[in-house]
Amino acid sequence: MPIRRLPPEAVNRIAAGEVIERPAAAVKELVENALDAGAKRVAIRIERGGLGLISIEDDGGGIPRDELPLAVERHATSKLVAGDGGDVDLLNIYTMGFRGEALPSIGAVARLSIVSKARGSNDAWSIEVEGGALHPVKPSAWAALSEHGTRVEVRDLFFATPARLKFMKSERAEMMAVSDVVKRLAMARPDVAFLLEHDGRANLRLSAEADPENEGRRARLAAILGADFAPNCILLDQRRDTVRLSGFAGLPTFHRGTREHQHLFVNGRPVKDKLIVGAVRAAYQDLLARDRHPVAALFLDLPAGDVDVNVHPAKTEVRFRDAALVRGLIVGALSHALAGAGHRASTTTAQSALGAVRAYEAPQPFLRPAAQAWALAEERLAAGDFMMPSGRVESSPVYGGGAERSETEGGIGALLPQSASLTAPPHAGEHYSAADAEYFPLGAARAQIHETYIVAQTEDGIVIVDQHAAHERLVYERMKQMLANGGVRRQALLIPEVVELDPSEAEALATRAEELGQLGLVIEPFGPGAILVRETPALLGHIDAAGMLKDLADDIAELGEAHALKERLEEVCSSMACRGSVRAGRRLTGDEMNALLRQMEATPFSGQCNHGRPTYVELKLSDIEKLFGRR
Repeated sequence: MPIRRLPPEAVNRIAAGEVIERPAAAVKELVENALDAGAKRVAIRIERGGLGLISIEDDGGGIPRDELPLAVERHATSKLVAGDGGDVDLLNIYTMGFRGEALPSIGAVARLSIVSKARGSNDAWSIEVEGGALHPVKPSAWAALSEHGTRVEVRDLFFATPARLKFMKSERAEMMAVSDVVKRLAMARPDVAFLLEHDGRANLRLSAEADPENEGRRARLAAILGADFAPNCILLDQRRDTVRLSGFAGLPTFHRGTREHQHLFVNGRPVKDKLIVGAVRAAYQDLLARDRHPVAALFLDLPAGDVDVNVHPAKTEVRFRDAALVRGLIVGALSHALAGAGHRASTTTAQSALGAVRAYEAPQPFLRPAAQAWALAEERLAAGDFMMPSGRVESSPVYGGGAERSETEGGIGALLPQSASLTAPPHAGEHYSAADAEYFPLGAARAQIHETYIVAQTEDGIVIVDQHAAHERLVYERMKQMLANGGVRRQALLIPEVVELDPSEAEALATRAEELGQLGLVIEPFGPGAILVRETPALLGHIDAAGMLKDLADDIAELGEAHALKERLEEVCSSMACRGSVRAGRRLTGDEMNALLRQMEATPFSGQCNHGRPTYVELKLSDIEKLFGRR
């Protein structure tokens, strides 16, 4: 068949299929245009999930009359500037959009109308495009958000391409996709007010924040990610070379079942990139269960020339010039911030506990006379069934005054190396009193219940600690510290094992030989497509070398780092910590309980165990008073 040029209408519809795949994509392009125009207020109105009507109204700079026809032409844009030689710089892009494809693509498959009043102009003008057919510019009445701006209306999306309508989901699903797009853009721009309406009902209403960098950004994120996000997140703000990472990340005990609540913004542009998957996974790898994912909103700012935003027509993917630098910054900043959070645990844990509390009235036949109740209590006290702390701390191993137990006995004295420095409180040689509650974040131990949970009194409430989960985390952190300081012990194979791999996988592993050696796995190339394994980590015992190397190769290909071996080592350490920790059902003395609390306060990540569960619940006195009707 002879080669022929496609008609312009067909070209536009093919391009529309790449850029405008569903109503949410059209909303994204139009809202980005409004933001690039300097809008401070954007109103989005949707009907029938976006298939009936998409209306975007802003108070931006507007479009002059003579530029309206250019706005709906392919590859016509105001966002790229040509140099003296006529060349356009595609590396230094500072706007949300720049391709000049959105409006003509939408006009090719829908009924598009644009009404705009440029800043400083006395008149408003409109233009219409219907299924690719352009109508002339004509004057229009202006009734909008401000004295200038633009209103874009898209009606009957995909009416010119009925086949595309067959692939649309339900109106509810399409509206959820639209809402997700608007929320991501709103998170990126807290200085802009957003209104989203669907079939006349407001789905999202956000006012502009005065401080878009700090508390304003936190408030905007909380409005979108949920009110619980603000008190359960930690601030991030670190810089490495020319790259700055800011934003907020949730505490490990504030997690979700999917990665949909992890957001990455590059130079103000919301993107979806596999980089964040590996980086966040690495930072939280021993703090969460495998099926749980943290909540995070990360903002990367770097020179425009160091990131390529022209990878995908929808501009949802980017490519970094130095991906290793960016990934290292994300992992380092998250790890540092999480370590700085210390023993903090999510407030939602306490809220769930309070929500489960119900007033209970025992049936009348089971009520005992007071004298009988007192006699029973005295009998149980004499038998030692109620465990109360002794209240003295000078014999506590944490302060070096008492005999220590070995790790095999699960003793509190084995929590950290003896060189760990802890400042003794002013009342170290006295009984714990109410005054100590102010000095200690986790309070002073008052009782042990069911030989599993420690109850401590704080300045403004109580703390309930799961003794096994808490001690498990402390022992695990100690083991990690030992591995970091002394390295991973290796075991040499009597007969080195040869593993056959794909040549590209073998080459990727060979380039990481030094890194793997630090983790106890000694390998070397053995011809094309083969790796020779000489030594393996002693902690892992006998391992399937071939399976391990294939997992490592997959990790390197997908995430750029060998996670599988680190996770195997951490799983072994976690299992050893679990078996060597204070078990549930073991009775502790008052000294041991208080020592455990003090060590939790001094150990990073002690707010959650190795499996991602909280180690303690804090109940405020005001909440307890509400339960009993005192407030």
